[in-house]
Amino acid sequence: MTRRTRRTETPESSAFPTRPYDLIKEATVALVLVALLTAGLAALFSSPDEQPVALGSWSRADSADFTATAVSELGGTSTTARYGPPYNHTAGAGQKIGPVGLQSLAGVRIPIDTAEDFVLQPLRRAPEPAPVTDALAGWNAASPDRQQAWTSAYSDALGTAPDGDPAQVAPGDYGPVPVLTARLLELAQSGALDGELLTEGGQFYQTDYTRPLLFLGDGSYFEGLARSRHLAGDQWGMMNETGNYPGQPWLWLYTFWYQIEPFKSSDNADALVWGLMALLSLILILIPFIPGIRSIPRWTRVHRLIWRDYYRTQQSPRRPG
Repeated sequence: MTRRTRRTETPESSAFPTRPYDLIKEATVALVLVALLTAGLAALFSSPDEQPVALGSWSRADSADFTATAVSELGGTSTTARYGPPYNHTAGAGQKIGPVGLQSLAGVRIPIDTAEDFVLQPLRRAPEPAPVTDALAGWNAASPDRQQAWTSAYSDALGTAPDGDPAQVAPGDYGPVPVLTARLLELAQSGALDGELLTEGGQFYQTDYTRPLLFLGDGSYFEGLARSRHLAGDQWGMMNETGNYPGQPWLWLYTFWYQIEPFKSSDNADALVWGLMALLSLILILIPFIPGIRSIPRWTRVHRLIWRDYYRTQQSPRRPG
């Protein structure tokens, strides 16, 4: 028995109908349209190009607030100075979930002495005239109680001066504090203080903005800018962008808890909201294993509504062939 093989002949390309097609033209048109569409949508819906806020711009825009903040850094009364871990060992500081202090568990990972890191060290590193050098020596020679008395008295005097202007502060025993803060203001307004704080880690090229941001956040100027752009926590700021642009809508649930009690007025709000979101995330992960909850789709039969065409086909009687 012989097997007959069937030979398939390849047809000629000319046997098929053809038409001209300009691939380059189509790609060019598509590229131009997509570019125009991208530029148009970006112009309408993109984030606004806000100028960065730095110590230099802050000190020039609100020198009184900068000086008052510098005094609080020098006296150890600023938010950062009393924050606790991960910046310092302030007793009793740090947020908790019940008896568990989450910040204390992490420990001090970024040690910061606000007086030394934000004021004194930048002044020592910059070329200083004799009055500033003498002021630094006088500060170092004083006892901690004396230093605290100077900064407290000068802070109170700034609070009663017209517009908080250091030039209009009433005479008093402020020690070297006015000289130190005035020189620090000069460094900030020149832009040198930003660079000084960035290079305190010992590296010339630095991308760690922790110190400048902490200094900036201790004042009221930065918070005022945030509130004017509806970015504060009680303004749903976590899910907003500057201006009237929508931000991250998927953060609505996280931000929601900050707007209601008991989170709204709690000193441990961040820790409590974090713990609640961790619990909700765990519940979401475990839904397939939780009796009752895992059966909700079967009880509600929503899936049959969504796939109604499929179930209608399956339930319809078959016609006899």
